[in-house]
Amino acid sequence: MQEPGSPAQTLHSVLGAEGKEESKGNKNQQGHRRKRRNMETSQTHSSESMSRDLSELMKEATKEVHEQAENTPFMKNFQKGQVSLHEFKLVTASLYFIYSALEEEIECNKDNPVYAPVYFPAELHRKAALEKDLEYLYGSNWREEIPCPEATQKYVERLHYIGKNRPELLVAHAYTRYLGDLSGGQVLKKIAQKALQLPSTGEGLAFFTFDGVSNATKFKQLYRSRMNALEMDLATKKRVLEEAKKAFLLNIQVFEALQELVSKDQENGHPVQLKAELRARNANRSYEHGPVSGKERERTNTRCTEMLPTTPLVRWILALSFLATTVAVGLFAM
Repeated sequence: MQEPGSPAQTLHSVLGAEGKEESKGNKNQQGHRRKRRNMETSQTHSSESMSRDLSELMKEATKEVHEQAENTPFMKNFQKGQVSLHEFKLVTASLYFIYSALEEEIECNKDNPVYAPVYFPAELHRKAALEKDLEYLYGSNWREEIPCPEATQKYVERLHYIGKNRPELLVAHAYTRYLGDLSGGQVLKKIAQKALQLPSTGEGLAFFTFDGVSNATKFKQLYRSRMNALEMDLATKKRVLEEAKKAFLLNIQVFEALQELVSKDQENGHPVQLKAELRARNANRSYEHGPVSGKERERTNTRCTEMLPTTPLVRWILALSFLATTVAVGLFAM
């Protein structure tokens, strides 16, 4: 029997320890190999997933933020056709600043391979249409009157930044905005026209009218195919998807800023403008298009003297619906 501390016992203890360390080392190596295999499998699945069409990935990536917007009260209320002129004017003004920035950067990158395939100015660009709407809604001095809230300016700055520094991300904003507008535009146009009792000839609603697109379904298919053909590596595709989500969040921030603006107007006792200016412009246009019927004249006079819903909460909720539904409802319909 070996005595504790004898050379044989000491050698046995050392060998035993080494054996345990070797066993432990083997287990660690197996764990590392297993982890590496899992990572490789995950990367393979990620690569396979990202190899799908960009338009499909874009819709999937924005699904969560879309659902958040879709379930907000103002989205549901807007579908009921309730909206006031004052908030509609504010939303239209914000859209003007956003599209002016977007289309300025698009023009600067129209020959850039990262955007050129989806360059459709005649079919999609909205700046000129918004200028017509703002002149109708605000009058000839609209440029001096329209407000640009801080959140809208932030959106504008982001568009200018990516246009100059990350032009490959422009497609995220263009797809989110234009195809959203094109998809939901006609529905929104009818709702706005009825709720605000705007002229049947389309004044104030040019933004929702795409004269250059004869068939929206076919055009959207063409746009998607062009976008899906854009050459971009996996990292770029991921950045584009993240930018699409950012575009949605920037819009939500614009909603919040408009809420603050409307609330301040109410606190300061700023009256919601009546439709007298629209009445005058409608009267002038009536001579251009011929005399109107007595019934139509009666409806016009009623529109100019009555207010649409004036409850603060309702007015706020319904006004911001335009910007939200343009992206949320429209994007989901893409």
